[in-house]
Amino acid sequence: MDNIHQISAAHLTIEQIGEIIKDSTKLELSEDARQRIIRCRAYLDKKIIESDTPIYGVTTGFGSLCKISIDKDSLSQLQKNLVMSHACGVGDRVPNEIVKIMLLLKIQSLSYGYSGCQLQTVERLIDFFNNDIYPIVYMQGSLGASGDLVPLAHLSLPLIGMGEVEYKGEILSGADILKRMGWNPIELVSKEGLALLNGTQNMNAFAAWALLQSERLSQWADVIGTMSLEAYDGRIEPFTHAVHAVRPHKGQIDTAARIRELLEGSELIRQPKVNVQDPYSFRCMPQVHGASKDTIAYVKSVIDIEVNAATDNPTVCPDDDLVISAGNFHGEPIAQPMDFLAIALCELSNISERRIYKLVSGTRNLPSFLVAKPGVNSGFMIPQYTAASIVSQSKTYCTPASVDSIPSSQGQEDHVSMGANAATKLYQVVLNTERVLAIELFNAAQALEFRRPLKSSPAIEAVHKAYREEVPFIDTDEFMAPYIARSVDFLRK
Repeated sequence: MDNIHQISAAHLTIEQIGEIIKDSTKLELSEDARQRIIRCRAYLDKKIIESDTPIYGVTTGFGSLCKISIDKDSLSQLQKNLVMSHACGVGDRVPNEIVKIMLLLKIQSLSYGYSGCQLQTVERLIDFFNNDIYPIVYMQGSLGASGDLVPLAHLSLPLIGMGEVEYKGEILSGADILKRMGWNPIELVSKEGLALLNGTQNMNAFAAWALLQSERLSQWADVIGTMSLEAYDGRIEPFTHAVHAVRPHKGQIDTAARIRELLEGSELIRQPKVNVQDPYSFRCMPQVHGASKDTIAYVKSVIDIEVNAATDNPTVCPDDDLVISAGNFHGEPIAQPMDFLAIALCELSNISERRIYKLVSGTRNLPSFLVAKPGVNSGFMIPQYTAASIVSQSKTYCTPASVDSIPSSQGQEDHVSMGANAATKLYQVVLNTERVLAIELFNAAQALEFRRPLKSSPAIEAVHKAYREEVPFIDTDEFMAPYIARSVDFLRK
């Protein structure tokens, strides 16, 4: 029996988004959401008939064309033209997993009854979601200001029988998928094109996905960093609670506590230490990993608000008898946090690469490049190069997109957020951070073998044992790329 999630005014959390996508949960509208949508549409229809005042995007053109009034017979064509003309995306495809989150967030936003959509339009979006029909959306093209106009246009085209989708691994035209499913194209009515295209659901989908990955990678960073600490014969004293109690940042305290927990029962950490101090990349894990944790928590609090918001324009408020053109589609509130999250993740990879470097450096009784016979064997020399290259690339991605703005629409849209660029950069930083942590695990597991017969804690040894079922000890030089790929897969399980 399928899992069902009801779309309603109830708060939707980032965790719920993750569960809905992971569990292939189906969506349905609650009765309250249905009535909100119907009521708002009826109100807007009445307003158009009764009002002599132009309503932006409903009875006028868009952007700098807002002064041009549209006759009632052309309102539907206006909305269809909007969707067609704005579908100008280029570059790589947005991954299906993120497209599915986009669909979910667009449905959620329209369900509040502030957008003026027809009920059948929202229900068709749900049909797409429930049948794993993924509109083909492209990474590049959005300024993140009038919402994600370009990617959301591509998301919406199949509703009217245009554009392309992926269905069961096959690329189909919008017309073909409608024919295959026995559906008629949606006939857009006034305001609907704007309701579909305005909004931050592209940026927000990337942000929600990145947060889900960030929390996973933050946990892995502590585990892998602890394995590296053990392999490097590091000290436990820097993780003592009293140290962190006098500088009580939550992430710092939580990281130190987590590492102490991971080290419980370790033979290695209890043995006498020759070195009186460890490099920063080991002893400052609470401060660095903790700062990233605090950033993730802050960004999550912002995206949580955005997930539960109506972000198209104009905003239709039946209870207040208002149709107001304003700026809820502007991406700045989430563009800045996404840039911040990219920095936090980059720092997890930055400090990870430094630990990798220390493990292969031939110090603390570890062999050079973590092989018994260096010279003939290069061992783990080049995985560190790869990690360094990835970290350097992430640093370039961390130049904030949100500080840039290029005016558009003949100057009417004169300040934009570039939040979609922040989103796609963040996506790359997430993948890069995962790869660097995977390389650190590859190195740390290898280095730990040279500390035998002493053992680490039961927690770390359990991770090591599970990892060894996927990636073997490297005795002499081998083709390393597949092992790095397996290490990435291991972090995803």
